[in-house]
Amino acid sequence: MSSPSNPSLRQQQHPLICQLADTIEEVWHQHLDLSPYHLPAELGYVEGRLEGEKLIIENRCYQSPQFRKMHLELARVGNMLDILHCVMFPRPEYDIPMFGCDLVGGRGQISAAIADLSPVNLERSLPDAYNSRLSNLTKINFSQVRELPEWGNIFSDFCLFIRPASVEEESMFLQRVKEFLEIHCNQATSSSPVASEKVEKIIAGQKNYCTKQQQNDKTRRVLEKAFGTDWAENYMTTVLFDLPE
Repeated sequence: MSSPSNPSLRQQQHPLICQLADTIEEVWHQHLDLSPYHLPAELGYVEGRLEGEKLIIENRCYQSPQFRKMHLELARVGNMLDILHCVMFPRPEYDIPMFGCDLVGGRGQISAAIADLSPVNLERSLPDAYNSRLSNLTKINFSQVRELPEWGNIFSDFCLFIRPASVEEESMFLQRVKEFLEIHCNQATSSSPVASEKVEKIIAGQKNYCTKQQQNDKTRRVLEKAFGTDWAENYMTTVLFDLPE
């Protein structure tokens, strides 16, 4: 564990990861009133070893009046594996979905690209304003659609989970994630806080989302191999998918 020797990790990663990281932060800065969200100092930048290769994790976190935490994580294992992971956690008094996005690449190829605005209510339905705006987006046909994991029932009908087959498909994915983000930020800033009795339901929905995401065995296995079981559990539950108070 050490401080960053090279803060521009994204410049060394797959071009789509670099472009998406830049796009996410640009949309956030453009549409939201951001302030820093402070992670424990030792978790902002982390170095470890995985199967003889250097593993670097770099976290950036923000908050806004509508979002308790907006987390962008970049990770790299030697020259073998590049990862982008992003989740926006709404404050529990806002009845809006969870934005989540992941890219996984290796040896110059993105093998998995997923993005969604996930509902947090038990009916698994998005607010009407989201439904109508997402339905109006131009339909995109990707050539390699991937199957959601067993715990993937938290995702909406608009979830994208693909393996981009070309630079064109990478660009289409990037554009669609930007559209998801712009819709989300605009809807969030025009939303009003809900009545206090609804907050409990929203917290329950967010907890369900985080609990399901914590079942991602691939992420857990990588962290356990590099840093040990206790560290991995702490990171999964306090950085990646921490629950609202």
